[in-house]
Amino acid sequence: MQTEYLKTLVVLGQVGSFSKAATDLSITQSAVSQRIKYLEEHYGCQLVDRSGKLLLLTEAGTLVVQRAGQILLLEAQLANDLKHRGEKSRLSICCTPTFGVGFLPHVLEKFMARKADNVDLRFMFHSLDRAVKALQENEFDLAVIEHCEAMDVPGFEIVELPGDQLIFVSAPSLGLPPGVVELERLFQYCLIARKPDCTSRRLLNMNLSRYDRGIDDFKAVVVVDDLRLALETVHSGGGIAFVSRSIAARELESGELLQHDVAGFEHSRRRSVVVKSERRHDPAVVEFLGCIDAGFPLRDSC
Repeated sequence: MQTEYLKTLVVLGQVGSFSKAATDLSITQSAVSQRIKYLEEHYGCQLVDRSGKLLLLTEAGTLVVQRAGQILLLEAQLANDLKHRGEKSRLSICCTPTFGVGFLPHVLEKFMARKADNVDLRFMFHSLDRAVKALQENEFDLAVIEHCEAMDVPGFEIVELPGDQLIFVSAPSLGLPPGVVELERLFQYCLIARKPDCTSRRLLNMNLSRYDRGIDDFKAVVVVDDLRLALETVHSGGGIAFVSRSIAARELESGELLQHDVAGFEHSRRRSVVVKSERRHDPAVVEFLGCIDAGFPLRDSC
């Protein structure tokens, strides 16, 4: 059976008229009638109720249309696969700097080892707001972001990842004891801060506001857009910073930097993948998500 006949029944069920179906399909009304008659003879039951002014699908007709939708979708996917066979898939990704610096190199290494031959990959670093805007403007297929509030982006699926822990860090030369410190003690130092649109800065501002304090209460504030430059500045004794622990993990382990927490502070934020709904099950996307997931082996401890 030609799938055009099934498509004819689908369209007829939508418009409720032989003449309108003929117009939509660019065929004659007689051809529409003949195709429906053929289907009814083929399946041995009436598919269309012709008793009223508006044609309606019978119960059997509704069942055929439901299954026809699946068949037509498979046919379209097959045609697309044949059309693009041998071509590389394209995957455009953006991420926030924290994920980009802390995890992306390892994720890309795994992904390219598996997909280097058949995927053209493009990625950019963006802040949370710019990443979401770029997604909505179809500039990217997916984004990996850290955020403080729950995400709801129409047309996209949200895949939750383990959360991100933010801490204050300092160089041992500053003399700050590791562990829990008083907020007032931190105000004695210069803060190496991120831009206002970064979620680490937003979380810091939210925490400070609980104490009726603000970022200007620090001895001085230096805004640094580059995460690595911020860490290098802290490492050289230039001040303290409120950053993701994943960014400073190596320096913390070696003792080059010290971790500080403030009692009553919210030290965690969410991390998610936001992906176009229609590409959620694309092989390249599934593989990339698998490589991300492999980067969080201690999921329950985050």
